[in-house]
Amino acid sequence: MLKEIIIAFQSYYKAHQFISKHRLWKWILIPGILYTLLFCVGMYFFWESSNTAVSWLSRVIGIDKWLHHQQSSFLSFIFLMGGIMVRLVLVFFYFSLFKYLFLIIGSPVFAYLSEQTEALINGKEYNTFQFRQLWRDMQRGIRLALRNSLWQTVYTVSILILSFFPLVGWITPVISTFVECYYYGFSMLDYSCERHKLSPAASIAFISQHKGLAVGNGMVFYGMHFIPILGWVLAPSYAVIAATISLYHQNLE
Repeated sequence: MLKEIIIAFQSYYKAHQFISKHRLWKWILIPGILYTLLFCVGMYFFWESSNTAVSWLSRVIGIDKWLHHQQSSFLSFIFLMGGIMVRLVLVFFYFSLFKYLFLIIGSPVFAYLSEQTEALINGKEYNTFQFRQLWRDMQRGIRLALRNSLWQTVYTVSILILSFFPLVGWITPVISTFVECYYYGFSMLDYSCERHKLSPAASIAFISQHKGLAVGNGMVFYGMHFIPILGWVLAPSYAVIAATISLYHQNLE
């Protein structure tokens, strides 16, 4: 798995070289700018709503009054950290929902970009969109996005419950991050699987056997978000090109 994660990391560097060589910047900037605008608006409302949810829950349970009665700085610190962990897990969950919405909207562009990438690697020319293929890509993207969002919700709820436990709950953002990375990388890899005529079930089985590629792709994607604006613009399209490159030498037949 570690080897595949390294391959996924290296694929981003190769993706940058590939984009520069073939002048694919318009396919990077257009979806990237849209993603950045949605990301900024979405995360603002997500963070505000998570604060509201945690504050409401604290009042209902009566944690604030209990801590005030205990007058223990250690307990206050423990529950403060717990509240932060809960907020972070909620933000990851909100972001995952936003991510699936964006993947559904952008699936035609990402499918085209993945296909164009492989065609250029093979030295072939790829034509413009075909409506029938476009419609199939959208249907498959929506089905898999709904399937992945369902499973990720199950995992996130379990992680959220764990986050309420002191000390143990502090590791939940890390677990949530890996889950998020896997499912985003899964979506990027599936474009290549679909192009090679793998059914959704076959694609799920194949990617499950190559979890490192999915996790590594998602890790770099989320890592790029630490570079404000530029990283947000570049991350989505770089991810799909890097995923295509990382799967190019895999046996997808």
